[in-house]
Amino acid sequence: MIELKHITKVFHLQKGDIIACDDINLKIDDGVIFGVIGYSGAGKSTLVRIINQLEKQTQGEVIIDGEDISKLSHDELRQKRMKIGMIFQHFNLLWSRTVQKNIELPLEIAGIPKEERIKKAKELIQLVGLEGRENAYPSELSGGQKQRVGIARALANDPSILLCDEATSALDPDTTEQILELLKKINKQLGITIVMITHQMEVVQKICHHIAVMSEGRIVEEGNVKDIFGAPKHQVTRRFVRDISSKVDDDKLNEDLKKIYPEGMLLRLTFEEDIARTPVVSEVIKQTNISISIVSGNLTNTINSSFGVLIINILNGSKEEYEQVIELFKKYKVNVEVI
Repeated sequence: MIELKHITKVFHLQKGDIIACDDINLKIDDGVIFGVIGYSGAGKSTLVRIINQLEKQTQGEVIIDGEDISKLSHDELRQKRMKIGMIFQHFNLLWSRTVQKNIELPLEIAGIPKEERIKKAKELIQLVGLEGRENAYPSELSGGQKQRVGIARALANDPSILLCDEATSALDPDTTEQILELLKKINKQLGITIVMITHQMEVVQKICHHIAVMSEGRIVEEGNVKDIFGAPKHQVTRRFVRDISSKVDDDKLNEDLKKIYPEGMLLRLTFEEDIARTPVVSEVIKQTNISISIVSGNLTNTINSSFGVLIINILNGSKEEYEQVIELFKKYKVNVEVI
């Protein structure tokens, strides 16, 4: 487990102090894919560098498997870092080395014999899908292939933790999808804890089990993917979710909808996975005399669940009849929010 306790990082600059991380507390369970999402300047990249102590916190504790690694000696920390792999947005490959030699580099630094290095590198090349490209140089690879090399290199020392700092930001959508599938495969096959630092909500939607949202150096919201997408609480989170789906109602959108549909009542319905594909709306219509107009709808799939969100306008009824409709939806285990 990774535990961050009261992590604060202050950069002292000529123009004044900048608080990159402000009293952050997080627990990341073993074997999960944990997403830390935030806009530029939120402090997320500083946070990930604090996890492996490439950046030292101003105060607080970084505890990995029960050990405060910020108190380790230089040599002890170097040994600890060997079990914390890291991949980067711009790959950070050595351009004078082939794919094989780039992957072997951490093993060379660790003093692993040549024969073992070659064997391990070949295993990783197969794992990340780069067979036949062993002798290619980075200049001869696509962006996705370069990132596969970066992933293989990060796995060379059999880490228990893999840190990904904007690992897909430089890639096109199709390649991003492929890299995310590879990371899911690695997480499942090797049981590695993956920490994803990103500003792309679609990344955490597809791959993460748990999310922490950062803004101005603080964690403003945290939860599992299903809860965050289904009912985002903080305005920053709502903005992120709204960027990839129109289903989420922030205050402005609520007001706009009320202007467009001034009559009746607007409801936001959230359907859990087990009822998202059942004809609940038609069943409610059969049991009432209320007119129901569908405003918008979406089905969202995450790594371990799916749920549907429907915005409807109910019309031509009294307040009591509207309340009856709401109770009927709740009877079918639909979460109802009056807009």
